[in-house]
Amino acid sequence: MYGARRVVRVLIDADNVAPRRVQPVLDLLSERPDVRITASGRAGALRRLALPDTAEVLVHAGWQRADLALAEAYEPSADPLILVTGDGDFGLLATRHPGPVLVVSGAASERLRGGTTVVDPATEGTTPIRSWLAQNAT
Repeated sequence: MYGARRVVRVLIDADNVAPRRVQPVLDLLSERPDVRITASGRAGALRRLALPDTAEVLVHAGWQRADLALAEAYEPSADPLILVTGDGDFGLLATRHPGPVLVVSGAASERLRGGTTVVDPATEGTTPIRSWLAQNAT
């Protein structure tokens, strides 16, 4: 449909990314009506975040459970994808996603860097994320 706004899909691994990296992204995205957020992790990790009421919250404990829940929540599309993760478990997803991908991480693994934009809002602020959204989500 001509002029239709894309949906920005956001997957947050709350267990592997510090709140100081996640919260600036959540605050920035709270200004946008075109965002669909899924956050997964231990209950304590999720409680440290101010998630919007519209976010899908998946409480999981145990090795790789949060990652598996996020992988199951993912649906391929040409829409922009923001992955908030600290490990390389989503490398294949990031490189095979048919749309643009932004990775939010303090130390993204090499598997997450191929064909994606990587930003650390704790050190770079949200300007790079705003620029990426302007280029990919309008």
